[in-house]
Amino acid sequence: MSSRSAEISRKTKETEIAVSIDVDGTGRADMATGVGFFDHMLDQLSRHSLIDMTVHAKGDLHIDDHHTVEDTGIALGQALSQALGERRGIMRYASIDLAMDETLTRAAIDVSGRPFLVWDVKFSAPKIGTFDTELVREFFHALAQNAGVTLHVTNHYGANNHHIAETCFKAVARVLRAATERDPRQPDAVPSTKGSLKG
Repeated sequence: MSSRSAEISRKTKETEIAVSIDVDGTGRADMATGVGFFDHMLDQLSRHSLIDMTVHAKGDLHIDDHHTVEDTGIALGQALSQALGERRGIMRYASIDLAMDETLTRAAIDVSGRPFLVWDVKFSAPKIGTFDTELVREFFHALAQNAGVTLHVTNHYGANNHHIAETCFKAVARVLRAATERDPRQPDAVPSTKGSLKG
């Protein structure tokens, strides 16, 4: 059975990022982006998807967190696309309503080769600690575009902005896990009538 792992290095004038993933991992995370809250969210993404992830990033944090968060999404998305290859034998679709205390968030995914993000999540404050809440969307947009997945995320309700953000990461993690699982009934088939999921 072929390995579904990948490594991506990305260097610009704004960031330097090294990412490695193993889709068939155990959820082992090694995060060092310089952005504490973001590291915490990436830990959730790895742990609940069971995708081993290493993310080491150096960015222009003296400006703000934007470039580091967005470029990490780009690199993780590229690694995911590379690791999945032709996307043979995957379940392809998944959705979940994920609860955390007072918050409920829905995520649905199609590992389709067609990048698209539908984002229906509102935060009641511009920041969680020092982290800009608008960067949650920026991360998932970059991830979806570069992984080649259609991703819908909807927050049904919630009062605590930390919980809202965390349910987004956990819900996406769970649908990533389910959609990239190997399908025992068609382990070698591309789950598409077109015969291709590469866009």
